Amino acid sequence: MEFTSAEAEERYAALVRAASRTVVGLDFDGTLSPIVDDPESAHIHPDASEVLVDLARAVAAVAVITGRPARQVLDLGGLEDVGIALAEEGTDLYVFGQYGNERWSSSNRRIHSPRPPRGLASFERELTGVLRRADAADAWIEDKGLAVAVHTRRLPDPDAAFQRIRPVLTELAAKHDLIAEPGRNVLEVRSHGMHKGLAVQTLVDELDAGGFLFAGDDLGDMEAFEAVAALRDGGMPTLLVCSASSEESALVPLSDVVVKGPEGVLDLLRRLTADAREA
Repeated sequence: MEFTSAEAEERYAALVRAASRTVVGLDFDGTLSPIVDDPESAHIHPDASEVLVDLARAVAAVAVITGRPARQVLDLGGLEDVGIALAEEGTDLYVFGQYGNERWSSSNRRIHSPRPPRGLASFERELTGVLRRADAADAWIEDKGLAVAVHTRRLPDPDAAFQRIRPVLTELAAKHDLIAEPGRNVLEVRSHGMHKGLAVQTLVDELDAGGFLFAGDDLGDMEAFEAVAALRDGGMPTLLVCSASSEESALVPLSDVVVKGPEGVLDLLRRLTADAREA
């Protein structure tokens, strides 16, 4: 792990002192799970369950805040079993799916979800033609129920294809009163009004958090970073962690700590757990 400044090291030390009241928020893809060509095979890092259970003994709560549907990430991450183990430690696991539109917790094991946004069905009807005209007809379309994600990772030149589809899908989304959220070679189209930053604030308010750590890897985590930065400016101990890759670096300038992928995230969480015990 690499601190980005002397101030970042001081923020880490302050967070360690506040660990017992700290909420740890984690993205899934690229943070707990390696990025793979097929998102349906993006299973959680094999060490993650043990690390999260151990971490739960030192912090107030652990939350996974993801753009994936909650049910999908629960299954891919084995998170229901993690939730049971955390409950035995007197700590809750929270899962906020689809950028916070869906919610699950280990104490209330039902997924709460709203209706699909108006405009999504008509967006999907026009999508195939728009992709064909953008020379990206073979892009993989993932229907998430509350959102549609268009992946270019499987195409011969994923980056070039992403750059072609981004402006035209952003325009099409706006036509149907939706927003287009960019990620790593993926553009997700969903409703206005919910993002990971609001999920962060919900956790702070409901749990009366006294500290917050958030780890993410791409532009879909930007609002969560901004929300945590606002908490820091208000005096709360915080830490922003970037799970860095060669594909995406937008979060690096905003981060206190930069690590190399999920393995680096887990190493940081192990260190936080050990330091909190000694504090």
